[in-house]
Amino acid sequence: MTVEEPYLVQPAPGVYAYVQPDGGWCLNNAGFVSDSGRTLLVDTAATERRALALRAAVEAAGAPAPDTVVNTHHHGDHTYGNGVFADRAVVVGHENARTEQLAAGRQLELIWPDTDFGSVEITAPTLTYTDRLTLHVGGTEVRVIHPGVAHTTGDSVVWLPAQRVVFTGDLIFAGGTPFLAMGSLSGSLRALELLRALDAETVVPGHGPLTDPSAYEATERYLRYVAELAREGRQKGLTPLETAWQADLGEFAGWRESERLVANVHRAYAELAGEPEGCALDIMAVLRDMTVMNGGTPILCHA
Repeated sequence: MTVEEPYLVQPAPGVYAYVQPDGGWCLNNAGFVSDSGRTLLVDTAATERRALALRAAVEAAGAPAPDTVVNTHHHGDHTYGNGVFADRAVVVGHENARTEQLAAGRQLELIWPDTDFGSVEITAPTLTYTDRLTLHVGGTEVRVIHPGVAHTTGDSVVWLPAQRVVFTGDLIFAGGTPFLAMGSLSGSLRALELLRALDAETVVPGHGPLTDPSAYEATERYLRYVAELAREGRQKGLTPLETAWQADLGEFAGWRESERLVANVHRAYAELAGEPEGCALDIMAVLRDMTVMNGGTPILCHA
């Protein structure tokens, strides 16, 4: 349990970001766009309790209950709370996000069996798209854009062009380590180019405090660091764990969840071997390696 409570930030009129400190495992960000008659919610939360707190925050802001929920990807910290809103909201996501969410099921309980997720009903998107989708909340245009395979195969960026606010999902972790185990390193680099082209002023990351486009540069430096580290390690015949264990993280050492380095090296190795972007890795093997990188302590769910 974190000491800090979730809080709202309003980067533009009618636009809210819901930030859950400290942004670690399972403490994602959400947000919503509202006028006097409609509300669109971006992502939910990992547990029933946290999803109910998110619903209360929407109500406290004077916004109507959401009639649309957009999921930025399928991971449970962003989608487990969908069921709290599904009585009146249509859940929207990329077609791969729906497929991935249904395939993953209650995966978080398998990873963190001691966490109280509450009464969670897996609620996948019922409205899906393939490339781009435009929604309107009163006078606010909301563009939902698939960046290609990046954090996952089914990512969505939520862009408000008039307000110049972008919800990146887990393409960006502010102060946290990117996580590519279910996506692509090269695809994540391409996704950064898409984000830059939007020319946002305010960046709402998937985890961590609000930021600005400078976060793209830091993320790119990390991704290129991982790519070079993996290239050298593979040439030496090292395993992903050996490569990650010997690495000097340098400027990235202070980022949360540094153990994700080994997961990212696994992904980079797969791409160097010619595997398709987003191909399935042995997630349990990746988790075991992250436990080793975490000093032998299993990674902790912060929710």
